[in-house]
Amino acid sequence: MAHIKRLSFIFLIIIIISSCNQTTERNCTKFYTGKYFSETNIDGVQYKSTFKRDSSGLQIEEFNGKTDSSKVRWINNCEMVLSTINPKNNTDKKNILIKILETTDTSYTYEYSYLGEAKKVKAFAFKIGN
Repeated sequence: MAHIKRLSFIFLIIIIISSCNQTTERNCTKFYTGKYFSETNIDGVQYKSTFKRDSSGLQIEEFNGKTDSSKVRWINNCEMVLSTINPKNNTDKKNILIKILETTDTSYTYEYSYLGEAKKVKAFAFKIGN
């Protein structure tokens, strides 16, 4: 019986150690282009949008029945800056910094903020097409 307890303890230690060594996948380059569905929660309100990014650096987003186009500039493998192409107000003129935090085969978790601002919001994007 003591032998089984000792093996169980060793097995538990191995599981704990191996789980500590797992790293978060960040294969951001596979999300440079494609069509996506995104969700975020801000102050208890769920926001959803769809967007498409192409290889020319254009992102077209549909949100609340409106379509906006932005220029995408990748500043490293996992961070990009979005600049609205035809801003309609001062808020639209602010660039948005997006940092991909974690990726899976078909989705990524990211945080975004207006460039230079400390407040960041987390969101999820799911690839729904090419």
